[in-house]
Amino acid sequence: MKIHASALPNIPWQPRPAGNGDLVWRYDANPVIGRRPLPRVTGIYNSAVVPWRGGFAGVFRTEGMDRLPRLHTGRSADGLKFEFNPRPVAFRHENGAGEIGRMEYAYDPRVTEIEGVHYITWCNGYHGPTIGIARTTDFESFEQLENAFLPYNRNGVLFPRKIGGKFFMLSRPSDTGHTPFGDIFLSESPDLVHWGRHRHVIGKGGPWWQGVKIGAGPSPIETDEGWLLFYHGVTGTCNGFIYAIGAMLLDLENPSRVIACAREALLCPEAPYELAGFVPGVCFPVGCLCDADTGRIAIYYGAADTVTALCFCNAHEIIPFIKANSIK
Repeated sequence: MKIHASALPNIPWQPRPAGNGDLVWRYDANPVIGRRPLPRVTGIYNSAVVPWRGGFAGVFRTEGMDRLPRLHTGRSADGLKFEFNPRPVAFRHENGAGEIGRMEYAYDPRVTEIEGVHYITWCNGYHGPTIGIARTTDFESFEQLENAFLPYNRNGVLFPRKIGGKFFMLSRPSDTGHTPFGDIFLSESPDLVHWGRHRHVIGKGGPWWQGVKIGAGPSPIETDEGWLLFYHGVTGTCNGFIYAIGAMLLDLENPSRVIACAREALLCPEAPYELAGFVPGVCFPVGCLCDADTGRIAIYYGAADTVTALCFCNAHEIIPFIKANSIK
């Protein structure tokens, strides 16, 4: 199996602990980013990290004392210890797009590099939640493009290359409630402004652990076996929702077609920092690093909607598991 990505020899990594038979294991110094990394911030989670100039950069969701979500940038030499810009990201607008700049909130960012440009997608408050898009080449200046879709929509995730000359994005349309639709859709665009040819990818349900809703996580990883997509699945309990991490494979040239989807979650809330926080019982994957040479993968995930945690796996183990334990 070949991974179509760059080598990343300095990927944050920790070997699987002795005696641990899980496919995905936690960083033993979690949370990798604590609850209060900035003044007046009470949570930093559901954030994306990418390789950047020999180190790492990211866009992070923060929440302050007013509980309003905002986006901040951060840098790290090793992907473990971060320094954050204390000021929220300030977007610039061109081509008459200033109207979209009056955002109500911003949360759950993803960062995807396409042809040397880093694109940020996030849940943007514009008369309800929709998918905001911006681009940067330096993680200092961000140009905001038009919102991708009408409200209501969440979990906008771009593919890291064009397919047939088009940009592709996964998302989860919803309504004014707490995402009762719960299915993943695929949309395409010639220019990151005009989106269409919307296709259903996969629905909630099937295994109990994803019976309420599902949503795409980090940008997919391209492999010979298909696009490797980590995602979150949600189940309902008598004590509220539980968010766990799963994985699937999508067709390389027609990513609306699911090749295989693992019937079991790969990581369920168990650690204290996943079970206690603003929203207990949440593991929410958003950022992902991959070393093409070794297959090593580091996943950044939000824990209990409060802190940022890190877990590890290997593509050479995950992909065979998905294919051998698929719901399809």
